[in-house]
Amino acid sequence: LKLFAGSGTRPCFPPRAHCACYTMSGRRLSTLLNQCLVSAAPVTSHPILIGGELTFAEAGKVSPVINPATGEAFDYVPDASKADLERAIAAAKQAFVSWSQTPFTERATAVLRFGEELEKRSEEFAVNLTKEQGKPLWAAKGEVAGFVRLCKHFAGPESELKPEVVEVSDKRRVEVHYFPRGVVGGITPWNFPLDMACNKILPAVITGNTVIVKPSPYTPLTTVMLSAVAAKAFPAGVVNILSGGDQLGQMIVEHPDVKHVSFTGSAATGKRIVATGAPQLKKVTLELGGNDAAIVLPGTDIKKAAPKIFGGAMFNTGQVCIAIKRVFVHESQYDQMVDALADRAKKSVPQVGDGLKEGTMWGPLNNKAQLERVEGLVEDARKTGGRIAAGGKRMQPTGKGGAYFYEPTIVADVDDDTRIVKEEQFGPALPVLRYKTVDEAVARANNSEYGLGGSVWGDDLEEASKVALRLESGMTWINDHLSLSESAPFGGVKSSGVGRERGGKVGLLEFVESKSLYVPIKK
Repeated sequence: LKLFAGSGTRPCFPPRAHCACYTMSGRRLSTLLNQCLVSAAPVTSHPILIGGELTFAEAGKVSPVINPATGEAFDYVPDASKADLERAIAAAKQAFVSWSQTPFTERATAVLRFGEELEKRSEEFAVNLTKEQGKPLWAAKGEVAGFVRLCKHFAGPESELKPEVVEVSDKRRVEVHYFPRGVVGGITPWNFPLDMACNKILPAVITGNTVIVKPSPYTPLTTVMLSAVAAKAFPAGVVNILSGGDQLGQMIVEHPDVKHVSFTGSAATGKRIVATGAPQLKKVTLELGGNDAAIVLPGTDIKKAAPKIFGGAMFNTGQVCIAIKRVFVHESQYDQMVDALADRAKKSVPQVGDGLKEGTMWGPLNNKAQLERVEGLVEDARKTGGRIAAGGKRMQPTGKGGAYFYEPTIVADVDDDTRIVKEEQFGPALPVLRYKTVDEAVARANNSEYGLGGSVWGDDLEEASKVALRLESGMTWINDHLSLSESAPFGGVKSSGVGRERGGKVGLLEFVESKSLYVPIKK
């Protein structure tokens, strides 16, 4: 044990898993190495972060990280237990006492340091993000860079919630003050692991809260890698990072010392979180699913619009909550649009592949369950009379039988009751629907349980804007889709969520409580 600890070597065990000698207590190091030497079971070199300590799951359990381009495990992360969570919550609760009183400038400095430390390892993070999520390396690099950029954004002076004077009279002055809530539980999805972790960590800590982050078990690696970065940036207990299964997320939501849950994921899970937290009247911020409609107005230049609509539907292999998931086209231009989208889809097939391969534009679906879901929705459309204008089947560009690839798919001649239209497909399959009048298109677009985003496409910007404002959604674009502003609130209506993220003060207010102070005026 002394030899390993002194040399800093990493003893290796099959299959390609490592045990790293991080700074930890002699008891923990001894326990970990003993487990490795005795059982030769898979272990991990990636620690989680609890109370400022880079450590491993107390029970020594690990979970595999699957590369969706191969279907094989390429690394392992700790599988945290209830005991690990209890330690993390206790550490976060203790750290809140001092962190909540820390001046804004010091909190901002820590957030900036967080981004700087991440930037030093940006290539490593991007490669592992591609491996665990499947997205092309260029997109992974963009996600890492976006995290660094948002650290600078949240550390800006506009993030300081200063007291506001809302009334002054000859009798009194009324002020509104803002206070952090306490321990925030952040639960993130598998489509944008780093970006979503950023949305949970940064607004929480900059407003004086402490946070516990749990990534999706499908993409835990890069979030767990943030542990070493956060340990260098924040005081002990301010940021805690645990990896584990769905049951760990349930325990976070149920815990009485977690005062606020910020969740991104499916609407079904979001509703369960609300029900679980209801007895405690727990504050929740939910960014849930979407079924974004794109309405193409009559007379629109199809040649110009089709490539952008295709990109808005297929970016990240369609695994985006605000991706275009339904396209409504006037009957006079319907066939032209279907042909243009199908042509684009067919030409895109050679650009589907392993995200680490140069020239890849679209990677695999992230997991087997999602592949089977998309496949099932397309098959349902086919069986109920839909026409598959392009795609409609699995593919194996990497030659790996376990890979999760599906061809970019365009589905035509379906009606609104078809499952691929009613449900969120979250994959590279896009249904195209025809309409007779714009009023009809708007009504059908709004006839959804979701209301996250939407877009209107047309040459007359004034008309397009009027139509866009009629869509029941939290965000709407004109002749565009997906592009976001850090200064604009992100979130939806109906089953697409509760509350808002980002958007300056609007997003920050989700993480604080307000207190009205009435001060008499001396005469």
